[in-house]
Amino acid sequence: MKIAVGGFQHETNTFAPTKADYEAFVAGGGWPGISRGEEMLAATSGINLPIAGFTEAARAAGHQLVPLTWAAASPSAEVTEEAFERICGQILEDLAAARGIDAVYLDLHGAMVTEHHEDGEGEFLRRVRALVGADMPLVASLDLHANVTPEMVAHSDALVIYRTYPHVDMAETGARAFALLSRLQRSRPLAKAFRQIPFLMPLTSGCTLVEPALSLYAALPDLEQEYGLASISFAGGFAPADIYHCGPSLVTYAESAEAAEKAADALEAMVLEQEPAFAGEILPAQEAVREALAIAERGARRPVILADTQDNPGAGGDGDTVGLLQALVEQRAERAVLGLLIDPECAARAHQAGEGATLRLELGAKSGQVGHVPLVADYKVVRLGDGAFTCTGPFYEGARMRLGPMALLELNGVQVAVASKKVQAADMEMFRHLGVEPTERPIVAVKSTVHFRAHFQPIAERIIVASAPGPNPVDYSKLTYNRLRPGVRRRPQKAA
Repeated sequence: MKIAVGGFQHETNTFAPTKADYEAFVAGGGWPGISRGEEMLAATSGINLPIAGFTEAARAAGHQLVPLTWAAASPSAEVTEEAFERICGQILEDLAAARGIDAVYLDLHGAMVTEHHEDGEGEFLRRVRALVGADMPLVASLDLHANVTPEMVAHSDALVIYRTYPHVDMAETGARAFALLSRLQRSRPLAKAFRQIPFLMPLTSGCTLVEPALSLYAALPDLEQEYGLASISFAGGFAPADIYHCGPSLVTYAESAEAAEKAADALEAMVLEQEPAFAGEILPAQEAVREALAIAERGARRPVILADTQDNPGAGGDGDTVGLLQALVEQRAERAVLGLLIDPECAARAHQAGEGATLRLELGAKSGQVGHVPLVADYKVVRLGDGAFTCTGPFYEGARMRLGPMALLELNGVQVAVASKKVQAADMEMFRHLGVEPTERPIVAVKSTVHFRAHFQPIAERIIVASAPGPNPVDYSKLTYNRLRPGVRRRPQKAA
């Protein structure tokens, strides 16, 4: 086959403070910045990304690839209309210019909201389908947190969704997408079945390393075999998005409509049965720090990991709130470290002052969120870095970070790793770049929800999810939804 390949990824938190303009896609936010043509293949090669897995599998099978554009930005508020139209137009322009294409593969997220479209991927796929026609196989991979819509299902031949959270199987998902595309080329089309789940799922309780998600995702291969499916996928959804089709969903593909529908019914029943188990609980910041200190003081040999989930840049936060840092400082959590706190202004001032200097800083709270204020104090500059390093953990494996000036600051024995560009703290190299070895610290606080577990859980004495200020609340009943479809519960119902 001659396959056109491209990627356009954004996870949109409509309650977040900052929108994604074109420059956000140039920056990339932990992934490669926007690239086009052959440059795209080089930029994404060797990284845990679906497009890298698809490309490797397709080339190994002897197929020819026609690279379009790769674009990704850190989760945030809506993608601007200018950015969406510019990137979408670029991809469609190159696709229209390609000759002799047999199929199309797209590496998408599935939770993109733009200033002018609630369903960014649905609109993008609609335009691609209109260009290539009804008969060309079109497959897309999606993030586990996709808010899958009927339009996405209708305009594609198949959607293939990650099965792990932390997303350690992104490249593997790309390979699965290639296998499904090859099957479609031989015997298209496949019957589809689609279901939407009527409750919003907290990100913290969707982790596939623990129940109930562990068993649900482990059951997917068995369901494929039992019902003779080509593919089955379950998306947990991305709840902090005020759109009509927000929430978990599932999609199945089979040779017969009967098999697809029966498998969809079976998986839907399994998810609904586990609804009470998805109701997440977290500790307030001060209580979380007290518990971490108590564990450390009892002689723990491994660090306690605190997850600052509500300000996670991977869920739309700007990584600049200081609620958890303040709790660590007030309780004098000696040798504890928090990262990454995103504050380019303070990072620049630290570089100007130099290592060993002490300077007064208004740290954090630069995104202008209501009620959020900086932590004003005299900080010691312990270590400086240029923000250029390669990640080694299972989630960000191979990702070449370019986070701008970084600084390790210290206050009351507590250290904080400051970066200039937004990314969630899901890899230990983010700390090691500043001379901090996480395995040797009593407490490590990370601005992440679940992805950090891929690298940090094996070293952790215990993981505590902390409640501190941020635009990604675990309890979505605290958010005001105006566009969510009727009947969707803001929180999973607990058992009676």
